[in-house]
Order: sequence, then structure tokens, then C-alpha cells
Amino acid sequence: MSSKVLRGVFPILNTTFHEDGSLDRESQSNLVRHLLAQGAHGLGLFGNASEGYALTDAERMELLRLVREVAGPEVPLIASTGHSGTQIAVELSRKAEDLGADALMVLPPSFMKTDAEGLMHYFDSISKAVHIPIMVQDAPLMTQVVMPAALLCRMGREIENVVYAKVEAPPTAPKVSAVQQLGGISAFGGLNGNFLIEEFDRGATGIMPGSDMIGHFVQIWKALEAGDREEAWNVFTRILPLIRFELQPGLGVSAMKHNLHRAGVIACPVVRHPTGRIDGKAAGELNFLVDRIAAQDRA
Repeated sequence: MSSKVLRGVFPILNTTFHEDGSLDRESQSNLVRHLLAQGAHGLGLFGNASEGYALTDAERMELLRLVREVAGPEVPLIASTGHSGTQIAVELSRKAEDLGADALMVLPPSFMKTDAEGLMHYFDSISKAVHIPIMVQDAPLMTQVVMPAALLCRMGREIENVVYAKVEAPPTAPKVSAVQQLGGISAFGGLNGNFLIEEFDRGATGIMPGSDMIGHFVQIWKALEAGDREEAWNVFTRILPLIRFELQPGLGVSAMKHNLHRAGVIACPVVRHPTGRIDGKAAGELNFLVDRIAAQDRA
């Protein structure tokens, strides 16, 4: 199993496109370098904020190669490889490992839902095919698949490579506590860091937000690890209006890309259908929030 420590802030890497919707490799490289310069402890690929659902398998593999090359060998990469079919998820997971992924983030099958034993079989099949850690993505708002804390911890105890759970089942903080109490698996937070501080207090070992506020999330994480809760809450409170804006269903990815484009990190804010695009009014609202945060940072 990979020996790289998965702890800290692991942004879900936005996938960058040209105006025509094709992959923008230069902007993708710029974004990777930007996130690492902001202090990201690792990167997550092909999650919801990556528009992984709108990428072909060939594009996923190409992007994984590119990100590994740009990030270098020491940066931990977590690739999302879940699928509606077990055998396809197994093959995607093998390919991701072969191309340099250090861990896998895996959604349960959601088109044809299965029971607890079926979920055990699905994750065990992936585990037997790879030699790197697996993070079970517990995201019932997206999948409508409910995985209780007891099931997640059973996976961690009984399936060799299942080591982490990304807890995105609201309310997340109590579920992190339940996972910690039962043992067998380590929890990461999601949902764009909405309850980062509470999750950290309850034992979460990492957070996986989007790509446009990473400098602030790293500040919060460092403050929490140093025991400076006042600083952690000060920074969190400054960015909370933007976190809230980006949690609107269907608009978060477009908002993140708007902010990254405005900051000069990526060349184009295009998203692929069916991802929603913000309109001109929303862009103005975003600009107000970002400018307000910047002014508070300077104060």
C-alpha cells in the first residue's frame, strides 16, 4: 500500500477547458502549480468539482498523467474511480494506480442500487485489484445511497485497502464522531469545507474542498493544528459567504472557475454540459464576495 500520508487540505482539481469544450492542458498545469503554491497537501482528481462525470475515460487517464508530471512524484494524488458497474470500477481503479494515483476515491454504485452486502462486494472487488488506499465517498445527497457509520467502519475493518471515508452525509460532524467512535476507518470532510472546523474537532484527518479558496483553507488547517482556534474561526468566517454561495446545487463548479479565471489562474471558465453556468448577475455577486474577502484579508 502507498506510504504517503493523506492528511490536510486536498482540493478537488477543477478540470479546465477551452471555449470549445476541449481540454486546456496549459491552464490545467497552471492550476496544479497554483494549488501547490497555496499550500495544498495533495490533490483530488475527477470528483464532482472536477466535472468527472463529463470526462471520457481517455481524458481521465490523460489528465492523471499530466497532473502527476506537473505535481511531481511526492505530491499525493487521489483519483475518483467509482462507477455504476463493479467490473468497470475495478478496471478504472487499476488504470489509475498504474498511472500514478496514490489513493482512490470511490463512489458506490447508484444507478442500480445494492444492499450492504452488495456494497461490501463492490469495494472488496476494487480492493483486491489494487495496492493503494481506497477512500469510500459517502455522498448520499448525490447518490441516494445511504452508508451508515457502522457500514463504513466495517468496510475499514474487513476490506484490506479501505482506509478512508469522505463523509458528505449531513450532518457531517456527528457522523465523523460516529466513525471515530466505532473505529476502523479515517474520516475526511467534504461539502466544500462547510463544517471543516467541527469535523477537525471530531477527528477528521483531512478536507477536500474546491480549488478556488485553497490558500484560506490551508490557513484554517494550519491554525487548527497549531491550536489557534481564534485564527481558524476568523479566516473561516471571512470566506463563509463564498462557501455558502458555492454550495448552491449546480452552480458551485462554475463559480469556482469564474473566480480562478478572474484571478488569472486559468484561461477560460467554461464548464461542460450538464454542469450549470452562472449568469451575469451571479458573476457580479461573486465578484462582490471575492473583493470583500480580499479587503478583509488586507485589513
